[in-house]
Amino acid sequence: MPPVKFKSKRMNYLALHQQYKEETISGRYITLEHIEPLVLKQQAEIIGQSVLGKPIYKLQFGTGKIRILMWSQMHGNESTTTKALFDFINFLDSNTKESSVILDHFTFCMLPMLNPDGAKLYTRENANGIDLNRDAQDLSQSESIVLRKTFETFQPNYCYNLHDQRTIYGAGESGNTATVSFLAPAFNENRDINEVRIKAMNVIVGMNTTLQNFIPNQVGRFDDSFNLNCVGDTFQYLNVPTILFEAGHFANDYEREITRKYIFIALVSGITFLSENDIVLNEIDNYLKIPQNKVVFYDFVYKNVKINYDGNEKIINFAAQFKEVLNNKKVFFEAEIAQIDNLENYFGHLELDAIGETYNDGESNLPILEKKANFYLGEIEIVNGALLK
Repeated sequence: MPPVKFKSKRMNYLALHQQYKEETISGRYITLEHIEPLVLKQQAEIIGQSVLGKPIYKLQFGTGKIRILMWSQMHGNESTTTKALFDFINFLDSNTKESSVILDHFTFCMLPMLNPDGAKLYTRENANGIDLNRDAQDLSQSESIVLRKTFETFQPNYCYNLHDQRTIYGAGESGNTATVSFLAPAFNENRDINEVRIKAMNVIVGMNTTLQNFIPNQVGRFDDSFNLNCVGDTFQYLNVPTILFEAGHFANDYEREITRKYIFIALVSGITFLSENDIVLNEIDNYLKIPQNKVVFYDFVYKNVKINYDGNEKIINFAAQFKEVLNNKKVFFEAEIAQIDNLENYFGHLELDAIGETYNDGESNLPILEKKANFYLGEIEIVNGALLK
């Protein structure tokens, strides 16, 4: 099959996303109720049910020889890639020259919400409290069985495993947040690299090359420790190149509407890369140059804070982290004290230097772990982790 000519260097990814963004879904709380009208506009097929009897939909697009299986919201509280997937679907539906060429050369099978019960509850697990991404061998859950049967029936050439990651991750230890991260999962305990992994690595390098134009030094590489219970590791073990997508944090983007855009860009540029390049390329070195994800961030870091401890004044640093709480169909971010001192090599998405001002929260003169982050630093009032405006 001759390579497809997309002229990707001329593609305006930002304009594409602005044009095809699905405006009916936004924010962090995305449920089956939100996406079902979008799914039913397509030739959707119900291929199974969740534990609580909710439908699991399959969408299929294109007629090409390269078959790509994509699934999102395997973890119910990870919705950014679901939003980006519907943006990508709008692009595929655009009847443009670019979309027509893609659909002629690719066949996409998409499960946009594998875990509708977890999405409704805003939990990582399904209704039985099982992490579906640790059920690839036992296949103990109805949702896991649906995914495996789809994999076996569709026989993909590539798999895209679409997730969100927490705000704690940086791209290496440089202080840059990991807005998007990727992984070509291991297929064995030794984490060997074979032709199957190399194919996944090549696509990741192509996506990273594009993303560096938009979020330089904010792309990470997820840890490749092997666990055959994980779906991506299992599919890689079964000789299908598999790519893990992790949608992460962008500055002040807790609703992940900006990150959504970069996932869309990754999806389009990855397809472009597959179309324009020889899949026998070996990009291992460039893949390994992507900095590995590190746990180096808190949502808030407060420096040089004075406390009175046992009658002695002391200068400390401490950190707060948002806890995501579902209330009345909306996700709220509630900041709690997460760490006191021992913050060397850690960063805050928001950092405040108290310059020796004294801590007081009306009940205590020192921060207490897991307490809500509402306090004063001298005359400065902090509410829910941030400066009161």
